[in-house]
Amino acid sequence: MYALVIGLIILFAVLLVLVILAQNSKGGGLTSQFGGSAASNIIGVKKTGDLLEKLTWSFIIGIMVLCLATNFITADRGGSNNNILDRAGEQAPAQAPAMDLPSSSETTPATDSAK
Repeated sequence: MYALVIGLIILFAVLLVLVILAQNSKGGGLTSQFGGSAASNIIGVKKTGDLLEKLTWSFIIGIMVLCLATNFITADRGGSNNNILDRAGEQAPAQAPAMDLPSSSETTPATDSAK
């Protein structure tokens, strides 16, 4: 089920890219791709813009809904699936090795005997 939803998201994303690339912000768009006046007589310039805009919004909403659906599909899985991280959380923290540092009373300040 999860793979199907992810596949649909990828399909919708590719179709969204194609629909956006078919649009032209300077007015040509899909109608200029098919011979200009002949395509505008068949499809119509206004209808082409409306169709591409509706497709764009439909794909965007579809992707959003499917992304939210993946959250609900995977929400029923309890706990983490990473055994290494689970075992690391159960182990006691490592203790630092004891270091033998000289105490301040054992050190003698250097004296200048060459006066």
